[in-house]
Amino acid sequence: MNYLLYNAFVVNEGKYFKGGLCLKDGIIESVFEEKGETAEREMPCAAGYSPIDLQGACILPGVIDSHVHFRQPGLTHKGDIASESAAALRGGVTSFMDMPNTQPQTLSQRLLAEKYEAAAGTSLVNYSFYMGCSEDNMEEVLKTDPRSVCGIKLFLGSSTGNMLVRNPRYIDLLFREAPTLIAAHCEDEATITENMTEYKEKYGENAPFDVHALIRSREACFRASSFATELARKHQTRFHLLHISTEKELELLDHELISGEICCNYLWFSQEDYKKKTWRIKCNPAIKTPHDRASLQQAVKTGKFTVSTDHAPHTLEEKQKPYFSCPSGAPGIQHSLPMMLELVHQKVFTLPQAVQAMCHRPAQLYRIERRGFLREGYAADLAIVKPDEPWTVERSDIAYKCGWSPLEGERLHGKVWMTFVNGNLVYGDGRIVLPGYRGERLRFL
Repeated sequence: MNYLLYNAFVVNEGKYFKGGLCLKDGIIESVFEEKGETAEREMPCAAGYSPIDLQGACILPGVIDSHVHFRQPGLTHKGDIASESAAALRGGVTSFMDMPNTQPQTLSQRLLAEKYEAAAGTSLVNYSFYMGCSEDNMEEVLKTDPRSVCGIKLFLGSSTGNMLVRNPRYIDLLFREAPTLIAAHCEDEATITENMTEYKEKYGENAPFDVHALIRSREACFRASSFATELARKHQTRFHLLHISTEKELELLDHELISGEICCNYLWFSQEDYKKKTWRIKCNPAIKTPHDRASLQQAVKTGKFTVSTDHAPHTLEEKQKPYFSCPSGAPGIQHSLPMMLELVHQKVFTLPQAVQAMCHRPAQLYRIERRGFLREGYAADLAIVKPDEPWTVERSDIAYKCGWSPLEGERLHGKVWMTFVNGNLVYGDGRIVLPGYRGERLRFL
């Protein structure tokens, strides 16, 4: 179906204006500005298009979440491609890039192909998957096709899935020969191990959750991030530093091939929230100080960083264990855009700044083909939002398979009203209206 979207505010490439879009055959045919009381019949594509009066809502490019863990295969009691892509739709996310720490780990081209096949049959939004690294799969990694795979994921710090890579020869060769972008989790394992020993001796098994920021410390992050960015400069490698959590790491992004990601949790919470939120906000790297949060917020305003979720669901039973037994990670893909809209409401960001970080910048850094912008000829991936509508995050509205969110009970301003994927109205008015729709595989330039 072709659509005429009108009586809206278009937010794109730093601009905010009253207007609309014409969508034809899944593509943005035109972006137009409305002046005064433009009548429907005067619009550029009124004839033969299904009109939707957006009643002053905002049209944004669909969010591109470049860092998720949908848990399929092998961990599907936590989440799967079908359930988490449905949650993505509710959050205005039209494309995701999924990590390799599943069971089995995505360490071969065959296993990578199997994930793409699974997504083709079940994902409600567009998708890509990272190739994973171990210490003995370099041949498989170097076969990665940069036109059809978003990147290579390297764990320079242990986290869920136990994919830590320590071998310096492997790491150096990877940075020298990688056929596409390397995205890395950077925390220094020796520092973490030393800190963990100290706090286990102090607290036994009853450690409070606020020790997380002391165990997975600012120093642990900076040491590993410094190591990785030095290699990227040495080998002139496209490198993306994932989930930056400290102010000091920001200074490492001093090269045109080195980029950075800041996740919503680090823009929203600080380590002062551990006492109230406890297990709900235990994630790796740890959430740090209010000062770090403020510095990360300022960094987003520069337009140079991507904002994503590190969406990482675990069941309530798993999460409600004592600190040392509680897995790290939290779901977020349904609520990332609403979180950013709330920060816009609080005047932390402008709406164009949020769009730059969540839509434009991921498309640029990953070199995604024809997505991430409201441009003629681009795929019609859209999030229609009511930026000031107040609502409360309730468990009954949570779409994650795990059934919980660290935001439960929080009052937000800004709600996703509709989500279009490749020109199809797949989500609207609180329900999935095309449950049989399937997204497309992302392509890269």
